[in-house]
Amino acid sequence: MSGVLDRRAVMGQLLEERGDLIVTTGLGATAWDLASLSDSPLDFPLWGAMGGAVMFGLGLALAQPERRVLVFTGDGEALMGLGAFSTASVARPGNLSVVVLDNERYGETGAQRTHTASGVDLEAVARACGFPHTVTVTAQEQVAALRQSIHTADGPLLAVVKVARTPDPMTLPPRDGTYLKNRMRAALLGPAAIFE
Repeated sequence: MSGVLDRRAVMGQLLEERGDLIVTTGLGATAWDLASLSDSPLDFPLWGAMGGAVMFGLGLALAQPERRVLVFTGDGEALMGLGAFSTASVARPGNLSVVVLDNERYGETGAQRTHTASGVDLEAVARACGFPHTVTVTAQEQVAALRQSIHTADGPLLAVVKVARTPDPMTLPPRDGTYLKNRMRAALLGPAAIFE
């Protein structure tokens, strides 16, 4: 069941009054959406490594246990990195939230159907892996509660948000990985951390 929610609008609502929330994304649409909504030093969009967003977010959550970490990824990328669900669950960082924006398509390669279009349930997979908090969001009125959980739940939390396929304009984030790394290190650890 493909969704009716607008992907970029949902991300915007989840990022409202984000405070010191660390945000990372997978490649493609989630990175473009984040770039269209934010240019915070606490943003780290991934340009490649499809399937790696959850693991990258897990590393950030473990390294920064006093801060909340939010991963935005798509269904195609989540399916490529399902092992990350079990690893995140076993590590059990209370500060990690993963939001899968599920439009049932591989947006980067021609909009072929993903397995979620054929009934694969990513929330059920995360629950079976041991995530203590899971939810599937299919209606706008559920988004505010999800935003609250991202800031308060003792995670890890996994939310699947069923979104519509939309032709949003591409807003490219910075491509320089060194720049993104140094910008985040300085924001988290102070300017001297760039040179360590």
